[in-house]
Amino acid sequence: MNLELDGRVVIVTGASRGLGRAAALALVAEGARVLAVARSTDALEALRQEAPEAIQVVTCDMEDLDAVAALPDAAVAAFGRLDAVVNNAGLAPAGDFTDQDDALWQRVFTVNVFAPVALARAAGRHFLAQGSGKVVNIASTSGILGKPTLVAYSSSKGAMLQMTKALAAEWARHGVQVNAIAPGAYETDAQSAVLENPKILERRLRKIPAGRMGRVEEIGPLVCLLTSPASDFVTGSVFVADGGESSKL
Repeated sequence: MNLELDGRVVIVTGASRGLGRAAALALVAEGARVLAVARSTDALEALRQEAPEAIQVVTCDMEDLDAVAALPDAAVAAFGRLDAVVNNAGLAPAGDFTDQDDALWQRVFTVNVFAPVALARAAGRHFLAQGSGKVVNIASTSGILGKPTLVAYSSSKGAMLQMTKALAAEWARHGVQVNAIAPGAYETDAQSAVLENPKILERRLRKIPAGRMGRVEEIGPLVCLLTSPASDFVTGSVFVADGGESSKL
């Protein structure tokens, strides 16, 4: 299937590792050009070396909202246009609710909600002017079900999902689509404590009907679809990718 991504330009945040890196490489494989954004300069440069003709990189702290809002202009300067943004960067600090103070909540919401809002708003000015564009928010099943010791994270991802639906309704008439992906457990650095302990991993996998965690490369095809013209009539949707975990009673 030709997703018609040749020459399209996509911003991917949190692109230096995990799901973001896999999404960036999948987009490039489909012909897109990517502005890869993260805090780690070395990891971004390693990603750029994978496809130097198609990937440009910007080091950016997602807590710096002015820098985040400048990313769409950076993409246009680098590639001449902007067609989609993938809001993937996020924070998920675990801890007891009573131990997580206002400063931590502020930081989580800044990175997980305010930064995606700032990027979508700035990109939206380009999208509304050209009558097309895609926003793909990488949320989490935690934003749907809630998880203990991840109250701040779950709350922020829940906010992201509601932003997705409301913004989709506002921008649909302008030809701009806004959707979200809610991943479950994937084999990323965030799951290293689970992956490295056979007993904990066994208990974790019992909760997933598929019997395994997701592989990072499995997120790529869905990201490609949602940034392509093939999804022009899809907006305000949340695509759960968790091996059936959230469907289990």
